[in-house]
Amino acid sequence: MTTQIRISRDWAIALGFGALGLLLRLWNLGLPKGKIFDEVYYTTNAHSLLTNGVELDAKTGAAEFIVHPPVGKWLIAIGIKLFGYNEFGWRFSAAMIGSISIVLMYFTAKKLFNNQLLSIFATLLISADGLHLVHSRTALLDIFLLFFIQIAVLTFLHEKYWIAALSLGLAVSTKWSGLYLLVALAFLVLILDYRKFRALGLENPIRAVLSKTFLYRFLQFGIFPILIYVASWAGWFLTKTGWDRNWSANTLKSFWHYHAEIFNFHAHLNDSHPYEANPWSWLIQGRPTSFFYGTPKNCGTTNCAQEVLAIGTPILWWAATLALLITFGYWISKRDWSAEILLIVIAACYLPWFAFQERTMFSFYSISFEPFLLLTLVYLLSKVARNQKQIAFVFGALVLLNFLYFLPLFLGTPISYNAWHDHMWLPSWI
Repeated sequence: MTTQIRISRDWAIALGFGALGLLLRLWNLGLPKGKIFDEVYYTTNAHSLLTNGVELDAKTGAAEFIVHPPVGKWLIAIGIKLFGYNEFGWRFSAAMIGSISIVLMYFTAKKLFNNQLLSIFATLLISADGLHLVHSRTALLDIFLLFFIQIAVLTFLHEKYWIAALSLGLAVSTKWSGLYLLVALAFLVLILDYRKFRALGLENPIRAVLSKTFLYRFLQFGIFPILIYVASWAGWFLTKTGWDRNWSANTLKSFWHYHAEIFNFHAHLNDSHPYEANPWSWLIQGRPTSFFYGTPKNCGTTNCAQEVLAIGTPILWWAATLALLITFGYWISKRDWSAEILLIVIAACYLPWFAFQERTMFSFYSISFEPFLLLTLVYLLSKVARNQKQIAFVFGALVLLNFLYFLPLFLGTPISYNAWHDHMWLPSWI
């Protein structure tokens, strides 16, 4: 089979999964009606960015203090511009980006394992994950953060470091939590430089890194992402109406002051919330976040329930949690590159949250590393010498059945209260 045919087949498979994912994401995208969960903030901000260039209070026109950078909200604004300020419009961009994320999963697996079966298996897993689907149908920032992280990792694997740095800059410009991965990959590229110089037989590879590549990498993974980040605030710079835009006669001082206040907000965010979840429980879906709950009258029975629950497909996440531990063991013993990059990405996106035990946190933040967690399952399957296809088929079928069972909770479909209660496998899910 020629290289061109293989590439064409890869694109056909990846785009096929992406198209199916898009159909599921666009189906009844306008439901539930109204702004659910944090859509009340992000869609309002996105609409203001579209009309004013900065976030202003919709009622008073006064500047609003906003604690997340603008890129994710600008992406939401694209859907609003195309389809109007309505549920479909403000969720459209998330649906598109979520579908592209599925395509990226295929090519990430292909680069890591160079195996079509494993790439299809990986793409099936993300396509059958409830947390990914819910984020792809809700106008929150996290699906856009994930998108830029996926691009950054895929281009990093291809050694396209400038594109990776650009994507990481956009990730930080969506949510500050993208900074952890930026730092991690910046250090990793220096380590890779060190390994390259050592393999060349240089007497002092550390000195070679410091003298030959350090300043270049600092420009690439330090200065360049900062420029991207600052540029993302163009609306604030170009208008006079942004929050504390005129705090100082020096615009950069006002910008620094704004960011000091954002940092202070995040550092002291400890308000109690009924769905807050400690990072210890995220992988096992101990306390999923309910984005919406209602009691409609149109489910064919007296008592009805309608919920959008941001929960990963349980069997998939429980298996992936175990796979993560085994993958770590493989890396300890083999120092395998595929395991190493997966563990670094997961650690950079997950472990920093443990340092903020007093902060209000939610389990849906785990979407930022979800594809890489699922790829640990693919990594383990790659180590199986026999019956790979049979194992992939059986496990994929189980995950798909589990996904279909919980689909009403991912789509917000009205069901009977008894049926809803049957889906609450753990008391902590209620």
